[in-house]
Amino acid sequence: MTPRFVSVMLVVPLVTACAIGPRYAPPRVDMPCTFHEAAAARAADGDRVVLERWWTGFHDATLDDLVTRAVVGNLDLKVAAARLQEARAARGIAASAARPQVDAGAAYARTERSAAIPPFNVPGTASVFGPRSQSIFEAGFDAGWELDFFGGVKHDVEAAVAQVQAAEEARRDVLVTLLGDLARNYVELRGVQRQIEILDATIASLRESRDLAEARFNAGIGTALDTERAEGLVQTTASRRPELERQVKRAIYRIGVLLGEQPATLLSLLEAPATVPSRPSDVPETLPSELLSRRPDLRRAERQVAAATARIGVARADLFPRFSITGSFGRRSDDVGDLASGRSQFLSIVPGVRLPVLTGGRVRSNIRLQEARQEATLQEYQKAVLIAVEDVENALVGRDREERRVAALQMSVAANRRALELATNRYTGGVESFLSVLDAQRALYAAEDGVADAETNASVSLIALYKALGGGWTLTADESDRK
Repeated sequence: MTPRFVSVMLVVPLVTACAIGPRYAPPRVDMPCTFHEAAAARAADGDRVVLERWWTGFHDATLDDLVTRAVVGNLDLKVAAARLQEARAARGIAASAARPQVDAGAAYARTERSAAIPPFNVPGTASVFGPRSQSIFEAGFDAGWELDFFGGVKHDVEAAVAQVQAAEEARRDVLVTLLGDLARNYVELRGVQRQIEILDATIASLRESRDLAEARFNAGIGTALDTERAEGLVQTTASRRPELERQVKRAIYRIGVLLGEQPATLLSLLEAPATVPSRPSDVPETLPSELLSRRPDLRRAERQVAAATARIGVARADLFPRFSITGSFGRRSDDVGDLASGRSQFLSIVPGVRLPVLTGGRVRSNIRLQEARQEATLQEYQKAVLIAVEDVENALVGRDREERRVAALQMSVAANRRALELATNRYTGGVESFLSVLDAQRALYAAEDGVADAETNASVSLIALYKALGGGWTLTADESDRK
């Protein structure tokens, strides 16, 4: 191996290496200046803290405890953590290709040469060529190193690193989804339990009205029609309870699964009615552009674009020669006792180059394949950004409209309660028919039930807003790593 050959191997590839892979730059996206449904301003530090642990703003100790248990036990989170470990191991495999590979080995061979062919078939030559039977002992090392002049391994490592980062963001995205689903199911559970309380109170009121109608009928100043109407309304209203009970059980079972536990584990804890968690009055203000750094799903999509871009460099490197150095070093002898002596030592170093000449279009087709995949991941990133903005807009409008609905229904409850009182007084005074009382009771129940439903929906919309803003992963991600 002459110095000139070495110079050609080292200098020429380095001169051409700059033309191999594309340089990655984060994709640029057009973001609106503000959200249409809210006057957005850059969040202050206090807002960021609230967003990191947004569920604590509901001031519900049970919800806080459920979140802690979910971060530890949720199975989707454990799957995501395993995927992260898988990606890290794959990164190690990719990085190993850039390092020398050394194998150690030992061998023993026993050979016996034929006496029917030269030289042993010629009389008198055995003493010249040694005995027909021979034992060979060998121990040593084999080494190989492919020199990454054209960046194929470098880009492969870049792709593997980007995949690790994407896996990290995927796990954080699971956290965001988990916290949102858990809080939503918990709030819906308490909302349904509140609806059951309203239903039971309404049924009790209807039964009092039925008893009043029955007493007036027995006194000869009422009609059987009033009694039957009242009984019918009692039974119709009571028929809603089984469906509400089903919703309670379904929410409890879902929460149990989210915690990574048996569905019925939480029945004793959550079946007892409790108040609906109070909603925080403030909403963290943020700019649409901040979603790119706040939402793990967008961060994951951007890392996938980076990985796809690096794989183009891997494919392009196949157009160029591959330079390698292989060698072996060890001891070989026909006597095991001689392996320790220097005279049994052997050494070989073999530089090599391999250049693709005819590949049937495989290499260039692979380049086009990776470029198409990179374009697809780029479009998926653009789509994810649009969906993120849509999520925030929908959550903002949902919360705003539900808050308006709560206010209107609360005024409706007050008006219908006064109407029921007036209708009852006029009925007992013989001025109004019993039908007016029943209508007033139906309207009051509908308004009270509507308030409970609207308050639940307002809380759910607020939770959706926190989720859409990417709240929850920043502080808990490192914690879940240690679990």
